[in-house]
Amino acid sequence: MNIILLSGGSGKRLWPLSNDIRSKQFIKIFKNEQNELESMVQRVYRQIKTVDENAKITIATSKKQVSSIKNQLNNEVDICVEPSRRDTFPAIALAAAFLKDVKKVDENEVVIVCPVDPYVNRDYFETIVELETIVNQEKSNLVLMGMEPTYPSEKYGYIIPKTKEDISEVKTFKEKPTEEVAKEYLKEGALWNGGVFAFKLNYLLKKAHEYIEFSDYEDLYSKYDTLTKISFDYAVVEKEASIKVKRFAGEWKDLGTWNTLVEAMEENALGQAIFNEKCKNTHVINELDLPILCMGTNDLIVAASSEGILVTTKEESSYIKPYVDKLEQQVMFAEKSWGSFQVLDIEEDSLTIKVTLKAGNKMNYHSHERRDEVWTVISGKGRTIVDGMEENINVGDVITMEAGCKHMVIADTELQLIEVQLGKEIDINDKQKHQN
Repeated sequence: MNIILLSGGSGKRLWPLSNDIRSKQFIKIFKNEQNELESMVQRVYRQIKTVDENAKITIATSKKQVSSIKNQLNNEVDICVEPSRRDTFPAIALAAAFLKDVKKVDENEVVIVCPVDPYVNRDYFETIVELETIVNQEKSNLVLMGMEPTYPSEKYGYIIPKTKEDISEVKTFKEKPTEEVAKEYLKEGALWNGGVFAFKLNYLLKKAHEYIEFSDYEDLYSKYDTLTKISFDYAVVEKEASIKVKRFAGEWKDLGTWNTLVEAMEENALGQAIFNEKCKNTHVINELDLPILCMGTNDLIVAASSEGILVTTKEESSYIKPYVDKLEQQVMFAEKSWGSFQVLDIEEDSLTIKVTLKAGNKMNYHSHERRDEVWTVISGKGRTIVDGMEENINVGDVITMEAGCKHMVIADTELQLIEVQLGKEIDINDKQKHQN
């Protein structure tokens, strides 16, 4: 089974746990069978592999998310990087070309596209496996999975099938309606459009060539920034005559807001939180090493991270985005392919960061023009290379690099450093990579 997972979004509706780098799908809020915290992307990956251990998974995403994906899934998935955001049709077209030209997938194989961040159970992916069979047996160009609505939602588009059978031809599609209009759709047996599509690879490549003039993956990648922004629904789905929909009646949630996210939490608190006996329906997610005390709170969400603190009623939590859009702040925490970093202190002429490198990983060999750096090892062991000279490092060692000095660190075990950046112009863009 070939699956393309679409990973997008800036995650501003889940501030302060999300930022421009860490979107909602990377927040570790769920517990797996080992009682370990996992993110949406880790959960979806695990569920796919449980249903089909041989599934080939490709994540279509932006450059900003690549490090987080590699951090959480290591090198267990293929990543198709979009040079810029051009909406879902160009993203799927690029991923299809990636499968054909880079991964050498046969054009007659079935490909399934779905979001990376639905909150679902095993039966969702069991149904996705069925889509592959339906494409082959029903001889349809396109097969969708339609979600059985649980209420007349205004948040989703609708698929109107011709019949109420398990597999039906599609009558029409409807945009996000008002609640009253949604009630009428439900009377017709309408389904939520969950963004799940199945097709043969050659079908999608043909559609891509109808819209875009390109020869292969490399050519498409090179001109990606010039492509028209258009959704897969508009470009392909709503124009396709040979299309069917498979009903899905299992659990399916879009956890795009704080209110919907906390509904999926198994406990009322993650991190240090204390509730007195008068608290009701209050959820706390705390990434800080400080306790949060709640007293007499009702229907409240408290979220705390190094990015900030959110206190909101559940009713108001969906309206956070315009307020977060006004905030201008430095990213305080991020996961990288080699580990993670967290900003501890910001001063006018210094920046202090805690850096964690996973065992066997290393930073790029690099230098800075306008700042000095001092590293202090606080746990683990590894090696540094400074201007070509390699040395072993252990707990308590201090390494000093002046501006212009080429340097890198290699973790033999998990390695933690306190990095202090010193200079009048500390800038994230002040970094030059070098060959080691």
